Amino acid sequence: MSHDEALFHVWLESVRDFAIFMVAPDGAVSSWNVGAERILGYREDEILGQSYSLIFTPEDQADGVPAQEMQEARTAEHGWDDRWLVRKDGSRFWASGLLTPVWAEDGTLRSFVKVLRDNTERKLLEDELRRRAEELMEADRRKNEFLAMLSHELRNPLAPILNSLYVLRQSGGDDPVVVQSRSMIERQVAHLKQLVDDLIDVARVTSGKVQLRKERMKLGDVVSRAVEDVAPKVAERQHTLTTEAAPVPLWLEADPTRLEQVFTNLLSNAAKYTEPGGQIRLNIRRVNDEAEVRVRDNGIGIDPALLPRIFDLFTQADHSLDRTQGGLGIGLTLTRTLIEMHGGTIVAVSAGLGQGSEFVVRLPLASEAASGEAPGGGGAPAGNVPRPRRVLIVDDNVDAARSLSVLLRRAGHETQAAHDGQAAIEAVEAFRPDVILLDIGLPGMDGYDVAHSLKGRTSAFLAAVSGYAPKEDDREAVFDRYLVKPVDPDAILGLLAESGDEAAR
Repeated sequence: MSHDEALFHVWLESVRDFAIFMVAPDGAVSSWNVGAERILGYREDEILGQSYSLIFTPEDQADGVPAQEMQEARTAEHGWDDRWLVRKDGSRFWASGLLTPVWAEDGTLRSFVKVLRDNTERKLLEDELRRRAEELMEADRRKNEFLAMLSHELRNPLAPILNSLYVLRQSGGDDPVVVQSRSMIERQVAHLKQLVDDLIDVARVTSGKVQLRKERMKLGDVVSRAVEDVAPKVAERQHTLTTEAAPVPLWLEADPTRLEQVFTNLLSNAAKYTEPGGQIRLNIRRVNDEAEVRVRDNGIGIDPALLPRIFDLFTQADHSLDRTQGGLGIGLTLTRTLIEMHGGTIVAVSAGLGQGSEFVVRLPLASEAASGEAPGGGGAPAGNVPRPRRVLIVDDNVDAARSLSVLLRRAGHETQAAHDGQAAIEAVEAFRPDVILLDIGLPGMDGYDVAHSLKGRTSAFLAAVSGYAPKEDDREAVFDRYLVKPVDPDAILGLLAESGDEAAR
């Protein structure tokens, strides 16, 4: 043995963190270092001449893993594995190892060198992290299912309340107490509906179930609609809302409905967290290749400690016991997610409590728009009186079906109700409706099954009216329209007018 070889063997024997040993071509152990003794428990005189399969688990021995590893090392020049091995005392540990062949000058196999390390601690940590990740994913899935079911259960009672309020409003009456009470209920129902919509939206958006419906659009149009949406709240709190538009139209490739939702939420928050008589400013301008929208108020401001987490789910600025501002703490999470889905950014700025707040949204501009205005939609003129329709209302909530029936009959339509899927199919044959308003969560056959069953058996305009959010892949194929409860009565009356126009054509 040369001097260099002697030094190498001294070094090899001193290595304690790695088991390093040699294995003859027949699998017998031919050398054993101190690291192998420490990790595997065998002294050198106990293991030399023994088959190295001794350190494998009984299951791997039965499956022929030791021989497979040696064959892989011969053909691939090394056999790498991560697996459970067995110590002398029978305890198992997770080993990361490498088996490498050693060839003689004439090309014959002299032996193998096995190097392995005890990575049990890392393996257990990885398994624990994986288990926790799976638990978090399962908890998130169950949370989303709960939010979807909760929103459905809340929407169902809202529908008959909204329908009944509409009937009361149409009935007239000028008793100040009645008018005031009705207006109060309408405001609170609208607030509750918004909370429910936010619940389902945040569950769907954060889980990636929302697809943007992008089109070329002018940013100013969307912002103007958002300003109109919040005008009643601004007036109620006696705020001054000033807007400053860009000198030229800014065009985007975006989903106008979702962007209107974004800016309505930012303006609603500004109104909510600004004392009565406050100031709200909205500015639109171009910054390089982006459109910038700033919503600024002189309201209660944001605590510096809260500012880094202001967009986190369920984070709220108002932690007082009376919770005067209300809300669920999900609006800004939803806003940020929708903006990021458009390739944009949003930041919150505040000098502190009592110093007001500013939210800055930036969105990528579309390529230069073609000359001329984008075509506008031509809806039916306001005030059109729809011709009477025969309407089948299918809903297992009897109050919802009855209140909607009263509403439609007062508008001059003929109605019939069914409370399960089979009854709906039978009613179609007898009643021959022009329009079917179909709930999804029905006993027995659900609304999708009923809709599929009715296709080809009726030419009626088929609209889902459900507390469940629509399935993205089904709503276009199965239904002519999909409405989510509680539906504004005017929207249903407009749908009947639209169905009559389509039938006339």
